[in-house]
Formats: sequence, C-alpha cells, structure tokens
Amino acid sequence: MTRHDDSHHSHGQRDARCLEIFARLSEYLDGELGEMDCRLIEEHIQDCAPCVEFVRSLRRSIEASHSFAPRIEPSGIPPELESRLKQAWQEALRRRQSS
Repeated sequence: MTRHDDSHHSHGQRDARCLEIFARLSEYLDGELGEMDCRLIEEHIQDCAPCVEFVRSLRRSIEASHSFAPRIEPSGIPPELESRLKQAWQEALRRRQSS
C-alpha cells in the first residue's frame, strides 16, 4: 500500500486511493496486513465517508455470515444417485483418457 498526497483526493468509487483501500479491506479486517498498511488504511478512512461506509458494510456482512445457520441440515445423496454419479464420472474419465 502506498502513501498518497491528499490534496487531489476525491473520495469515491473511482478514486485510486479508495479503490486501493476497497481492495485491501478484507485483509485489514482479518488482521492480515502489516502495521504500516493498517495505519495507512486507518488514516485514509478517518475522513473518507465512502470508505467508512464500505468498512461498516463489510463488517456487517462478516458478522452476518458468522451468525448464519441453515434452517435444515442438508441430507445425504441417496445411494443410488451416488452410484450413478460415480459411474458417470468414471465413464467421462475413461473417454477423456482414450481421446
């Protein structure tokens, strides 16, 4: 991540600095960035409303995905279907190897 001169920063979806922040936010929120990159992101989002909103939205998405639980446990594949799928897969592999 690079430090930029803030004098020409437009803050928005087309701004190069915002795009760079958007691209690195998942890594930032997951704690995968170094101290300097974290500091640059934190400095940027202090006065960038679009980036602040994007961070909030991403955090809400992460929280929602952590609390997601399917209502119904998926059932297994019926044995007959599993057998037919394995047979079809093996036939496809044989055809591929013979061509």
